[in-house]
Amino acid sequence: MEAIKNLQKITLAFIYDKSPILDLICNDLIVSGIEVLFRSENIKEGLSQLYALQAPPNICIIELDFYDKNVLVELQELRIKYPNIKLIAHSDIDNEKVGKTLLDIGFVGYLLIGSDADDFKKAIDKTVNSSFSYKNLKMKK
Repeated sequence: MEAIKNLQKITLAFIYDKSPILDLICNDLIVSGIEVLFRSENIKEGLSQLYALQAPPNICIIELDFYDKNVLVELQELRIKYPNIKLIAHSDIDNEKVGKTLLDIGFVGYLLIGSDADDFKKAIDKTVNSSFSYKNLKMKK
């Protein structure tokens, strides 16, 4: 698959709350040749790990917990401190209003819970090679 060859030059960071499924997807991406710089359990920890890196990742995939009142504030802090990192959201909420809010913050991709490793690879490839609108932002459930 041509997209996998393009992905091999990409560095990623994952921010998610202890998900064995995302662990498997992350491991599959690593096997595909994608460099994962770190995995953290929340945005605050992710910010700390980003600060410790010599160079930030190209892309950060963030599992969003909209039940956390501080999530939007933390996302805006992440965007302000690291404006060049492309952000892909991972969430169970399939809502156009949420998608537009994420675009306003600076997200360039959105994966729904249930997406598999191939969906992640496609989203990463699209993030690297094109721009998004909400209508082509979402991946399958």
